[in-house]
Amino acid sequence: MLTLVGGQVESLWDEVLPIEVRELPDDLARLDRVLSDAMLLFPIAQAWERSALARGRPSIAMSSFVRLMVVKQRTGWGYETLVREVSDSLHLRRFCLIAIDQRVPDESTIRKLARRLGADVVAQITRMVIEKAQRETRFIGRAARIDSTVVEADIRYPSDAMLALQGARTLAREGRKLSRMIAGKTARVRDRSRSIGKTVRAISKTLARRTGEAKAQVMKLNEHAGRLIAHSAKEAKRLAAAARASARGRGARAKLTAANKLDELASRCQKVAEQIDHRVRGLKITGRLVSIADPDARPIRKGKLGKPTEFGYVAQICEITENTRKGARGLILPAGHELGNPAENTLLSHTASELQRAGIRLREIVADGGFQPGPTKDAFPALGNEQIQISGRHEPGSRRTRKRRARYRTGIEGRISHLKRGYGLRRSRLKGHDGMQIWTGWVILAYDLDTLAIRTH
Repeated sequence: MLTLVGGQVESLWDEVLPIEVRELPDDLARLDRVLSDAMLLFPIAQAWERSALARGRPSIAMSSFVRLMVVKQRTGWGYETLVREVSDSLHLRRFCLIAIDQRVPDESTIRKLARRLGADVVAQITRMVIEKAQRETRFIGRAARIDSTVVEADIRYPSDAMLALQGARTLAREGRKLSRMIAGKTARVRDRSRSIGKTVRAISKTLARRTGEAKAQVMKLNEHAGRLIAHSAKEAKRLAAAARASARGRGARAKLTAANKLDELASRCQKVAEQIDHRVRGLKITGRLVSIADPDARPIRKGKLGKPTEFGYVAQICEITENTRKGARGLILPAGHELGNPAENTLLSHTASELQRAGIRLREIVADGGFQPGPTKDAFPALGNEQIQISGRHEPGSRRTRKRRARYRTGIEGRISHLKRGYGLRRSRLKGHDGMQIWTGWVILAYDLDTLAIRTH
C-alpha cells in the first residue's frame, strides 16, 4: 500500500532539545520548504496506482523516501552509510521527517524502492520542479547550453582474461545454487576460476618483462583463458536445460527462474570467449562486452589524455538559464540516454521534446563542436541561424556575441564537473541501462531542487 506522507514528526523528546538542535541548517531549511509541496509526490502516486504494487504491505512514507534520496545524492553516501548517518543526526532526521523515536528505514527498503519507482517517475518530478520554478520564482529560460558526457559503469577496467575469470566465478556460483534445486545426479558447472586466475597472473608477469615476445605469449595465455570459459559456458547451458526439463510441480517457478538466469550468464560468457577468439585471430569485434554483471555498458572513446576510453553510458545534459552572464546557474532538463555511443544529434530530439514539454521558448542555444549544424537546426525549427551557435562549426553574429556565447558554452563543462563531483554523476552505482537512467535522474533532481531552494531564499 502506498503511503505518501508520514505521521507526526514532533514528539515529547523534542521538547527537551535546545532550539539550535531543532532548527535546520540554512541549506536543509531551504530544501525543506521546497519539498513541502505535496504536489511533487503526485507522479509517485500515479505510478503506484498503475502497477500491482497498490496492494500489499504499507510502504515507507514517500515524502521521507524522496528526502532520503536527495540527501544520498548530495553527500555521495551509500545506502548503508545513509541509514547510519541519518539515524545518528538529529538535523537529518528532522529533514527526512523521521521522528527521534522512530526507526530509519532499512537500506534494502530504500534501495529496492529506487529501482521500483524507475526513471520515469524521477523525470516527472524533475519536470514539476521546473514548472514550480517558472510559476513561483518567475524563472524564464532564455538560453540553453547542451553537451554530452560519459556516466561510467560501476565496473573495473575490462581485460579479456579478467572477464573470463569473473565469468567462471559467476557460473560456478550460480551453477551450485541450481544444482541443489535438482534431485539426483545432474550436470554440474566446474569451477575453473583457479586455473584462469593463474593465467591472469601469468599475463601480468609476462607484460612486466617488456620484451618483443611478450605480446605473442599474452595472446596464447588469453586463448587458453578463452577455451576454459567456453567449457564452463557449455556446462552451464546443459545444466540450465536439465533444470527446465525437471521443472514440474512444487518449486518449478524457482527452478525456471534460476535456469534462465544461468542461461543468460552462460550466453555472456560465450560472448567473452568469442571476443577472445576474434582478438587472437585478428578479427574485428562488434558490440564488445565489457562486464559480466553490467552487459549494457559499452566502451566509449572521448579522446581525453587521462582517459582515452571510458566504459559506461552517454547522457546529454541541457542546462537552461535566464541569461548568458558569467556564473549563470539554471535548471537541468531530464537527460537523454541511448545504449552504446550515440552521436550528439541522436540525443538532441529528446532534449528538444523536453523543452517543448516545459513550454520554454529559447532565444539562444550554444552547443559543443560535436553537434552537426543541419540536424541541430532541424531539432529547433523555431530558432533562426543567428540564434544557434555550435563551437567551431557555426558561430554567427558579431565578434562580441561570439565571445559571449563561447564563454557561456564553457560553463556547461563546469556544470557537468559540478554534477560529477558534487552529486555523483561520475559513476552510476546501479547496474544496467535502466539503473543508469535512475541514477542520473536522481542526480539531476537533487541539483534542480538545490537550485530552486537558492532562488526561493
